[in-house]
Amino acid sequence: MRSGPRVLVVTGAGSGIGREIALQAAQGGFAVLAISKSGASLDEVAAQIAADGGTCVTLALDVTAAEAPQRIAQAARECFGRIDVLVHNAGAATAGKLLEQNDPEIDAQWQLHVAAPLRITRAAIDLLRESRGQIMFVGSGLARVPSPYYGAYCAAKAAVRAISTQLRRELHGSGIAVTYIDPGSVRTNFSETAGIPAFGPDWLLADARRVAKRVLHAARTRPRALNAVPLHTLGAMLGEWFPNFADRAFAHRTPPPPAQHKAEPDAAPLPLPPQPVPQPAPGEPASSDFDAALQPVSRRMERVKLPASFLAEMLQTGGDIELGDAAMRWAGMPNKNERAAMAEALEALTTAGFLEKTGDESWRVLRSAG
Repeated sequence: MRSGPRVLVVTGAGSGIGREIALQAAQGGFAVLAISKSGASLDEVAAQIAADGGTCVTLALDVTAAEAPQRIAQAARECFGRIDVLVHNAGAATAGKLLEQNDPEIDAQWQLHVAAPLRITRAAIDLLRESRGQIMFVGSGLARVPSPYYGAYCAAKAAVRAISTQLRRELHGSGIAVTYIDPGSVRTNFSETAGIPAFGPDWLLADARRVAKRVLHAARTRPRALNAVPLHTLGAMLGEWFPNFADRAFAHRTPPPPAQHKAEPDAAPLPLPPQPVPQPAPGEPASSDFDAALQPVSRRMERVKLPASFLAEMLQTGGDIELGDAAMRWAGMPNKNERAAMAEALEALTTAGFLEKTGDESWRVLRSAG
């Protein structure tokens, strides 16, 4: 029997429900491995846990990255030697009609909510078997009653609900518990980030701290399902049982405004022709090598609002850059247009000697932008 505190691993720990789960788990005696794309947010979580006398290790990465599952399992094994509770909480939505979302947008929802949790679970399964641990999948009421204008998010969450049930049955007898969580409608920045109005008035939304408290209780009781806000789940169940009523209710839902960086669903953007690098007039200071390197793609970057400062921050000598990760860090849920613009900018920096190509969509940083 291993000694030491129980270990909880939570993705999407930088904000919202995931942040509260990490904080409350540490207060409750868990050692926490907190995972998020935002390193700055993780630093805040770790600092607060440390100030309260808790234990927290952070891992800043995109859970959809190819190396993420092994890095998570390795960090848990090296830092704690075990995983007792694995909470798949990372999530995001992109506003839009389902048939107007392009292939990358639909695939991004599947990768984030379904494929990544399965890959991470597969990498961590030996540790979970050793501890007779628990896997938690954070779902959504929209898995029962899909709402217009959430694009592929509702379908992805329906799949999360299904795989939770499937894994619970397949792991029966292993000692591993599988819990599906319906968090209800929670007061976080989720809807604002997605560009979709929140469900119901503010007073009806649940507090993320309350939801996290119920999640931690479920980490002790190990139920097959947790309805964190029973009233919200009841509403979803009624919508599922009475689809005609739900159809009428959703008929009046207002479409969200068009996304700022929306690409045409069926058309890939044409690359811009190379632009000449302007030479400074006599007596004017010359532009930096970095600015000059991006000049051929500056118009494209301006159109998709890709800031040069974001690219400059990525240029850490000796570091590695992966296209999908870079695009996700910048745009959150990048569409085809945004991903292509990022690729062109990285190729321009490669041509200028800032980067060295190490794969089809990966680079090594040779020098910084300074």
